[in-house]
Amino acid sequence: MAGNLDTSKVAVVLGGYGLIGTACSKALLLNGFSVVGVGRSISLGIASNPDIRWLAQDLSVPFSEDLKTVLVSADVIVNASGALQTGLRDDLDGVHVRSIAELIDAVSETKVRIVQVSAAGVSETATTEFMRSKYRGDTLLASSQLDWVILRPTLVIGAHAYGGTALLRSVAAFPIVGLFFLREAKIQTVYLEDVAKAVVAVSRGDIASRTIAELTEHDERTLAQTIVKLRQWQGFAPWATTIALPNLAAAIVARGADLLGWLGWRSPLRTTALEALKEGVTGNPETWEAAGGFRCRSLEETLRAIPATVQERWFARLYMILPMVIAILSVFWVVSGVIGLVNYDDAVEVLTSRGSGEGFASGAVLVGAGIDLMLGLAILVRPWVRPACLGMIAVSLAYLIGATLWSGDLWLDPLGPIVKVIPATVLPLLVLGVFEKR
Repeated sequence: MAGNLDTSKVAVVLGGYGLIGTACSKALLLNGFSVVGVGRSISLGIASNPDIRWLAQDLSVPFSEDLKTVLVSADVIVNASGALQTGLRDDLDGVHVRSIAELIDAVSETKVRIVQVSAAGVSETATTEFMRSKYRGDTLLASSQLDWVILRPTLVIGAHAYGGTALLRSVAAFPIVGLFFLREAKIQTVYLEDVAKAVVAVSRGDIASRTIAELTEHDERTLAQTIVKLRQWQGFAPWATTIALPNLAAAIVARGADLLGWLGWRSPLRTTALEALKEGVTGNPETWEAAGGFRCRSLEETLRAIPATVQERWFARLYMILPMVIAILSVFWVVSGVIGLVNYDDAVEVLTSRGSGEGFASGAVLVGAGIDLMLGLAILVRPWVRPACLGMIAVSLAYLIGATLWSGDLWLDPLGPIVKVIPATVLPLLVLGVFEKR
């Protein structure tokens, strides 16, 4: 744990450093609550908000005794945890259903208020397991005897680029030609700050217990119209032309993103997101407003409240470039390793012709090829990206130093085999500079 509690009412935020969890934690803190954030990593929690207390817990596994103790002492519990699709680090049923069962069991003898942040469109028969599992969790909570309110936001847009909205920002920033997929899909949005404001209102008791309400603007528009509005907000000129991508192309990309999910990449392009867009991301604000809630801001009002700075434009452009750089680095290092093994004799001869012993040259080629292959594959696994980049930089520098000492003439080779190592050192630095754990 980190930090201290010093106010009277305690709010526990599950999923405290996610997009919605971060906003809720800050809003609750500003409104007089003492906040405990819960997430897998205390260090990531502190990075998102150093002013609250943090407790480490993977919500897809049984709750620790420390977490149960914190939950029992809380006045409000906000469940802002969630996962888009099962993968290397995510278990949908664990996060969306079993954690609710654990929560109900832990606080069954208390009067704590639970604010469940779900999603608009959840149902038992939804086409995605994300929506079905969210619905099962909501139903489990709704059937309990606890004091609860369930909020279901539509597409959440805030100053922070995250998940699906990060992807839309990047699509909006695409140069020259606009590329659209599912352009007629219906979209409604809600401002992140309005979601946090709603959570505070519920936490204060301003909304009646056992209310289930969708948080959304009143207007709806197509996905294409939404992307155009984002591009205008970013300050880019209109596209010269637009191209509607076939659904098959989007489906192929989504399947590839699903596979990357098992390597730890939480891509917003996975099939769950695609199916959700096909069904439309819409909601009805009437129940929320009838319960005493405020009118949520429209997309136009949301964008006016968020300045589109140079950081926004940099992010939107780099979002698509980063996976391309990672793919290029992977191919470069894997091919380098394969070439070393395929042309083993020639590689050994390069070293022995410059005075190296046969044994040393043979070992150096084998070890070098093995390291190249390992680094090229490791960078594809999300948790290993940083170590892989650091390894690439270290190995590249070692190659440069070794080549200078034993094969300095290669610097003057017309094909530039040593000079080309320099970009191999700089590209991992780019990845390290823009790669984020969340």
